[in-house]
Amino acid sequence: MATTNVKVRSELLEEYATLEYILLGDLRDLLEEPPDDETRKWLLVVLDALLDTLPREFDLQEDDGYLTEVLDNYPNWMRAVEQLHLERDSLFQKLKELRDQVSHQESFTDIANLLRLKLRDWMMTLIAYHRHENRLVQTALNLEVGVGD
Repeated sequence: MATTNVKVRSELLEEYATLEYILLGDLRDLLEEPPDDETRKWLLVVLDALLDTLPREFDLQEDDGYLTEVLDNYPNWMRAVEQLHLERDSLFQKLKELRDQVSHQESFTDIANLLRLKLRDWMMTLIAYHRHENRLVQTALNLEVGVGD
């Protein structure tokens, strides 16, 4: 039963990661579109979908504790794991703020260029976060602490 739950959770995480990848591609495409009401509408749809997907993905990652597989082997890496957790929370908050800016601004065309830059920066920060997280996990799984000769 526990193996089934792990498998289901793993499959869900993979689905969320795939959806996130697709949504980021859609977001990237939308940022290239002319800044009109139609673009704004679709930006809000994509941002809302990301705001729905990311917390579900984060919650699944935390079911057994965030990066437990790393901390089980290297408890002294707690600071790095906590930093990643803070980055993740910050990314989500920043996305909510950007979504609010798209939604509440009177004239989308007036702020479109600034929002494009902010959203691109957010995407780059998200990608860097994922790389950092993956690098930490890979290092923990591949690091062999020798006992010496």
